[in-house]
Amino acid sequence: MSGADAGGTAAQWLERHTDRAPARLRERVRWYADDLPSGETADGLAAAACEALQRVLRHSGDRSVALDLLAADGLITLALLARAQSDPASLAAFSRQLLADECGRS
Repeated sequence: MSGADAGGTAAQWLERHTDRAPARLRERVRWYADDLPSGETADGLAAAACEALQRVLRHSGDRSVALDLLAADGLITLALLARAQSDPASLAAFSRQLLADECGRS
């Protein structure tokens, strides 16, 4: 989803869709999504989710990354929402791509 499609920038889209989340989680999501390109928001959010998940996997069993796991979950959900809003016809294919990719570990 581009900024134009969302009625603003990718950062503004993210802000609108996380404004009711708990503050600490919202901050962590923003931290991972900080470098969202102005182009395809869904792809950027999916990449941010993978980054968060990779951090969790590097610290397996360490409770200090619990917030990162929640952020990964939120980011992938937001990526799917962004795709559903910008191009609903491609949502199924995008979902399959995310599952097949396994965050670059395929």
